[in-house]
Amino acid sequence: MIVFVHGAGRHGRDAWPSMEIADAVFADFSSERSVGRQADSLIELVTGPTIVVAHSHGAIPVLLALPLIRRQVKALVLLEPALYDVARGDPSVEAHISAMEHAREVLAAEGLESFWRVVRPRMFAGPLRSEEWEHERARAARFAEIVPPWGHGIEASTIEGTETHVISGGWNDEYEAIAAALSRHGALHQMFAGSHHRPQDDPRFATALRTVRASHAGG
Repeated sequence: MIVFVHGAGRHGRDAWPSMEIADAVFADFSSERSVGRQADSLIELVTGPTIVVAHSHGAIPVLLALPLIRRQVKALVLLEPALYDVARGDPSVEAHISAMEHAREVLAAEGLESFWRVVRPRMFAGPLRSEEWEHERARAARFAEIVPPWGHGIEASTIEGTETHVISGGWNDEYEAIAAALSRHGALHQMFAGSHHRPQDDPRFATALRTVRASHAGG
């Protein structure tokens, strides 16, 4: 079996438009904000030999669940995993966490629009223009609801003993630092330069995934 775990944006089948795999399971954790409960749901999904593929924020419940499903998980494929806990101390990671924690302080003190004025230039390549605020309000609210991808006590050593593939897009120092930290504990890292934050939409990913699946065929 192969299970796809979405990130913080699109969910379920919609998060994987390029994946045409008949026997795949597309997890949908959109109704559950707690990453702990997401991990519990994943444990219920993984009932036999499984390859788990997770994108960005989705890697958090996967790593939380892994100690309890390790025997069933034949391979992990982590795409731009937002496992900030494993790379604490890296300058780019610390700078991002500091900026986002400041943004949340602004959210609490001044409200959603002020929060978005801090976040948007850093995360979405451009400042907020006043005339765009009503159009972007819902997007800002969704982003504000995302559980920060740090503070979950996840250690890179969790992957030891489990075949792990990490694929990054080569565009962001934080994600490359996370990939490097996982590599030090046995992960195989591939960089799909130019694929940005969604390497799963790159044609190279389908080839990489077929290779992983073939190595476990019948296993």
